[in-house]
Amino acid sequence: MTRVVVVEDHPMFAEGLIGLLGDLDGVEVAGHAASGEEAVELVAATSPDIVLMDLHLPGMSGIEATREIRSRCPGVAVLVLTMLSDDATILEAIRAGARGYLLKEAAPAEIARSLAAVAAGHVVFDGGAGDRVLAALSDPRVEPRALPELTDRELEVLDLMAAGLTNPAIAERLFLSEKTVRNHVSNVFAKLGVGDRAAAVARARDAGLGSRRPGRPPG
Repeated sequence: MTRVVVVEDHPMFAEGLIGLLGDLDGVEVAGHAASGEEAVELVAATSPDIVLMDLHLPGMSGIEATREIRSRCPGVAVLVLTMLSDDATILEAIRAGARGYLLKEAAPAEIARSLAAVAAGHVVFDGGAGDRVLAALSDPRVEPRALPELTDRELEVLDLMAAGLTNPAIAERLFLSEKTVRNHVSNVFAKLGVGDRAAAVARARDAGLGSRRPGRPPG
């Protein structure tokens, strides 16, 4: 019996995933976590064989949770299941210790096959991700993506916040409405698990963002 912990913060997707796993022979759902912090504690408490890990989580990111789980419980395999498909995020997940990488568009049969492969000790990648990971690993110019839980636009907004720009200035710089910028800022707060702008800027600067001067154009 392969015991699996599901880490997914969207209730409907998590429910569907748990139902899918429950229908598979030889698979038992050991628990469900909706955040990276919950995942680390749940894995320590239940000792599953595999963690099916989303990367886009509130608070601790899926990559951070993967790194922590692999550090605390090296016998537990992590199979990423996410919507993030850029090369840098894939590479960072593998560097954190993930044994596989699937996109959420994967068919149920593919998820089942990947779980079986990871349980048998193999490494699995969605579609052409394997070739991209090998190329990225051999290319020193490819750097892990900062704060992979954020979208490209949210990362851009956070970078400008860390550089000292106000919401109106960010709106003008990115040709967005102030309301749209406020929505992006709220999303950044939620995904980083912070309560104010100062905490978000601190996280950004820890990740190397904010080097852009307010008077300089982006690019």
